Parts: sequence; structure tokens; C-alpha cells
Amino acid sequence: MVEQTQIRRRIGEVFWAFLALGLTSFGGPVAHLGYFRTAFVERRQWLTESAYADLVALCQFLPGPASSQVGFALGLMRAGPWGAAMAWLAFTLPSAIILLLFALGAAVLDGPIASGIIHGLKVVAVAIVAHAVWGMARNLCPDKTRAGIALAAVFTVVLVSGPLGQVAAIVLGGLVGLALCRNSAAIAESAPLHFPVSRRAGVVALGLFGGLLVLLPVMAGSAVWLNVIDAFYRSGALVFGGGHVVLPLLEAEVVQSGWVTPDEFLAGYGAAQAVPGPLFTFAAYLGALLPGMNGVVGALLALLAIFIPGFLLLVGVLPFWNQFRRWGSAQALMRGANAAVVGILGAALYQPVWTSAIIGSYEFILALTGFLLLTVWKLPAWLVVALVAIAGVFIPLP
Repeated sequence: MVEQTQIRRRIGEVFWAFLALGLTSFGGPVAHLGYFRTAFVERRQWLTESAYADLVALCQFLPGPASSQVGFALGLMRAGPWGAAMAWLAFTLPSAIILLLFALGAAVLDGPIASGIIHGLKVVAVAIVAHAVWGMARNLCPDKTRAGIALAAVFTVVLVSGPLGQVAAIVLGGLVGLALCRNSAAIAESAPLHFPVSRRAGVVALGLFGGLLVLLPVMAGSAVWLNVIDAFYRSGALVFGGGHVVLPLLEAEVVQSGWVTPDEFLAGYGAAQAVPGPLFTFAAYLGALLPGMNGVVGALLALLAIFIPGFLLLVGVLPFWNQFRRWGSAQALMRGANAAVVGILGAALYQPVWTSAIIGSYEFILALTGFLLLTVWKLPAWLVVALVAIAGVFIPLP
């Protein structure tokens, strides 16, 4: 009885701690990891500095939303499976609700002011993605080999359009990294991580991840809701390198298929930069716009589908990570895959982001201003989004 009371107390503690972060954590995945460190290593002392660093390394190694995976794992460590669920729900819910309301309201927005703000949101997406490419290139492509992998990834996604080209680029990047990036693969030495996950549960989670990845495309087409789950599950399963990388994957699934217009896509992506919490909640906005579905139901399906693969992989790897992370081959493979991710995002910066938003000199000046505000003045992303969106009102519309 005492133990159950303590578990319930810890579950509540996890929920309220992550709800506060979900309401205030602006700035993207890297900033979220800083917020988590302050909240759970320094203030609450749920884990040590070295354990937290190892947890971050694990989640950056895996595809999926790194900051949300770290939060999920922290909730799992603190209060078991229900703690993991509450950590995700509390961190995700605020921004998901805001973007859902934006999607439902965007359809009725009319007039020059509303059109100008939406136009500004499309332009600021250029600055946000360019800033992400710039930062990721410096961190993930610091040498000629990985810069070459990134360039090859650009060629791959240009020549092979759609999700197939992006998957091919990541696979080829990983294989080249395995062959050429071994010398730079440093093996981290730190204390092992301990989670309440058995090896059997890990194997089941990995089996579910792979089974859904294979079966959903086969089942898609029989029902609208299965098509939605398939598209967003596949996008969430192939995201290496952070939340911004989901942009080209989602664009290939929802824009190229005709579900969402390029203007709607970029306006929502711009709005997603102005809200706290994980960037993956952009899926709630897209789900609410999908044809043939209730907006709230579509948002919920898209949101669950895009997060589930990253969490299944995390649970599947946790029991084996302490051994696997010491393999130099695994480190080298991931260096190549991460470099390919930079190339994929670089290609997305041009098409569809640049070509859809930069239609004249005014848009170019505004996007460049936003980029400099992010990189030189280092203003928070939400403030830059707000400033550029307001400035969009004063740009002559075509």
C-alpha cells in the first residue's frame, strides 16, 4: 500500500514537472535538453550528470524525437511505464492543442492581416530551416568525408523523389560511414543506465516497431485512418538528427500526396516554431487538415503515430544499450547516417521551403533578417517567428 502510494505520488510528480516544461520550453530539441538538465539533474537530482549525458547520447543515437525520448526515459526511470506516459503527455499536450486550434482556425482566417501573418509564417520557415541546417552541418559534418556524405544525400533525394529517396540517402550514408568514419568514432565511457525494462519487453518492442513498419504500408489503402497512421508512423521511424529533419519526410507524405497544400504546410511549420514543446506536435496540425477525417481525430492519430516508433525503439534498445554503445561500428554507422540527414534537410531548405516562400525581394530580405536574428543576435525562435509573422503583414502579397 505504501509502495503504491509512493508510485502514484511519483507519477503525479512527473506529470506536473513535465507540464511546466511543456508550457515554457521554447527553442527546439537542443534547448529542451538544457531545460531537462536544469530541472532533473540540478534541481530535483533524479539522476547524475554522467547518467544524464549517457541518456542523451542514447536518444541522439536512435531515430525519433530526441528530446521527447529523453523525457519519456526520465519518466520511465522515475515512475515506471505510467511515468513515461505522463511525461510524454504533459510535455506534448500544450503545443499540440495550440497547433490543433491554429489548424482549425486557419481555414476561417480571411482578410489582408490574416493573409499577411500566414505569409510571414511561410517566410520565417526559411530562416528556421536554414538555421537548423547551418548548426547541424557544423556539428555533424566537421570533416571532408561527412561533408561528402551530405552532398551525396542531396543528390540522392533530388534524383529519387519522395520517401524512398530519403530512406535511400540515410541507408547509404550509414553504409559509407561504416566504411569510412571508423577512425573518428569515439567510444563513450560512462556509467551504465538502468531502466525497469526486461530483455523480453525490449525484444517485443523491437518486434512491434519492425512489424508495424512492414505491415502498415501493406494495410494502407483499405481505410483512410490506416493511410494516416502509415504516413506519420513512417515519418517518425526515419527521423535522424532532431525534430527539424521530420520536415522533408512529412512534406513527402502529406504535400506530395495532395493531402495538404504547400502553403498550409509551411504556415503550420512556421507556427510550430512559436510554441513550446516538441516540434513533432506539428503532426497534430497536419492531421487536423487531412481530407476525409474529423480534425480532432486526425490530429490525435497523426500525433500518436509519429511518436510511437521512436518510443518503441527506445524501449527496445534500453536493455541492450550498455553493451551495444561500445561497438565502434555502431558509432561509425550513425556518424554517416547523421551526415546524410544534413543533406536531406539542406535539400528541403530549397524545395519546398525556399521555392514556396521566397517569391520576391521583400521575402528574401525578411528571411535573411530572421536568419541573422537567430544566428548572430541569438534571439529565441518563438520571438523571431512572432516578429517575422507580424512583418509579413507589411509585405505586398502577390
